[in-house]
Amino acid sequence: MLYDLLALLFRPVAWWGRLRVEGLEEVPATGPLLVVPNHDSQWDPIVVGLAIKPRRRLRFLARASLWRIPGLGSLLGALGQIPIERGAGDVGALERAVDALASGEAICIFPEGGLSWGERLRARSGVGRLAQWCPDAQVVLCTVEGATDYMRFPRRPRLRVAFLRPVAVEPRPGEEASALSTRLLDEIRDRVEPSPAGRRALVGGPPRVRKRRANPRASRS
Repeated sequence: MLYDLLALLFRPVAWWGRLRVEGLEEVPATGPLLVVPNHDSQWDPIVVGLAIKPRRRLRFLARASLWRIPGLGSLLGALGQIPIERGAGDVGALERAVDALASGEAICIFPEGGLSWGERLRARSGVGRLAQWCPDAQVVLCTVEGATDYMRFPRRPRLRVAFLRPVAVEPRPGEEASALSTRLLDEIRDRVEPSPAGRRALVGGPPRVRKRRANPRASRS
């Protein structure tokens, strides 16, 4: 199977990162499952997939732009991953995730919607919607630490992935999906602080967008 083959090929990533997995017993071996991790590194999907592999195979809700990369899009499609347009209220992607959960599959979604870049971000509503629309799905939180250190080669990272049940995932009376997402993300971030990603993190934080200087000639016209 393609998923198993790729997991085998990526095993050196876990070895190099000295991956330590905790709380795997909290992951149900069967039935609909919603995995909710923090997102500080581009390596997070691979690391989470390797950590949970002894129990489940994951389908990720991943940014749709990845499907426009030649070769990668076909691979992601063959693996059953689900493209989602971030920030666009992509109901179609969420409906595909609901169908997968109804079939007893495991879905992974990052509540932050993208890399944290070392800052606390607001939670996206997608996680809360899936939890509300699929009350039979088990929700398992996931904390990932150390994945940003892959960029510090040749120093080896020390990865730690932990799975845990949320304190309370049941929606409160009148609670909106965004509020439920926020509660789940806060519980994750209370355990692991955001960590900057990329080489720029070594010299002081996320990349900054340079402002374009005004054209002096244009101002004279």
